[in-house]
Amino acid sequence: MPEGDTVWQAAKRLHGALAGKVLTRSDFRVPKYATVDLVGRTVLSTVPRGKHLLTRIEGGLTLHTHLRMEGAWKVYGTDERWRGGPAHQIRAVLGTADHAAVGYRLPVLEFLRTSEEERVVGHLGPDLLGPDWDGERALANLLTDPARPLGEALLDQRNLAGIGNVYKSELCFLLGVTPWLPVGALPEDRAARLPVLAKKLLETNRDRPVRQTTDLRRYDLFVYGRAPRPCLRCRTPVRVADQGDGSQERPTYWCPTCQRGPAPAPGAPQKWRDRYRRTAD
Repeated sequence: MPEGDTVWQAAKRLHGALAGKVLTRSDFRVPKYATVDLVGRTVLSTVPRGKHLLTRIEGGLTLHTHLRMEGAWKVYGTDERWRGGPAHQIRAVLGTADHAAVGYRLPVLEFLRTSEEERVVGHLGPDLLGPDWDGERALANLLTDPARPLGEALLDQRNLAGIGNVYKSELCFLLGVTPWLPVGALPEDRAARLPVLAKKLLETNRDRPVRQTTDLRRYDLFVYGRAPRPCLRCRTPVRVADQGDGSQERPTYWCPTCQRGPAPAPGAPQKWRDRYRRTAD
C-alpha cells in the first residue's frame, strides 16, 4: 500500500501537469463513468488527503482516486510513450495540450461534488502531510483503544492519515518497541515522541525519489524488507510476521533485540519466511 509521501508526490505531479489547464481529452475506462466527458473544462487542483487523491475540476466536480496496493498515476508529455503498464490496465486519462495524466490499475475511481468531498475523506484522522495536522489529536486518537497493538493502530487511517506498512515498521523500530505492544503500554516519553517522529519521517521523504529512514549511506531502511538479514544496529536477524485482524494482514518487520514488547505467536513468521531469500550483508 502506498505511503502518504508517495500519494503526496503523485498529487504534486498531477497538480503540476494539469492545474489551470483546459482538458483536451478525458477517458474513463470503468463502466459507470465511461460516458463522462470533461473536455473543455479546466482542472483547478489536485490535493492529497492521507492516501486519497482529489482532483478538482471546473463546475464543482471532484475526481476521487485511491491507489491502494497496485494503482499509479503517471504523467507524460504529449509525444511521450506511455510506459506505466499495458493498455488494458488504464482506468483514466486526463489530457491537456502538453501533458497526459494516465491512471493505471486504480481500484477506486469515482466522481462527486466538490462540496461533498468529506463524504470520502471526512473519516480520516489528522494528515501527516496536510494543513490539518495535529499531533496531540493524533496521539489521542491512538490512545482511544489502549489494548490495540501499536502497529495496527498506526495503519488505521482514522487515527492519523498517511502511515503505511513501511513507516509502521520503521517507526516502531525507531521508538524501540515491537508493533505488537499495546498502545496504552507505550512509555509516556515515547508516546509524546511518536507523532513528532512520524511527521518528520514523511516530511523528510516527500520530495525524495527513494525513501530513507536511516542516516546510513549504504542502507535506506532499518528493518522493512530486511528479514532475515542482520539488524543494522545490533546484528540480530530481523524477523517478519503477519500482523492484522485477518482481513487486513500485513508483513511486519522488527528486531527482537532492539525492540521491546510482545512478539507474535510462535510460528507466525513462517508464513512469510520463504518469500525472502537469505542474503548476507
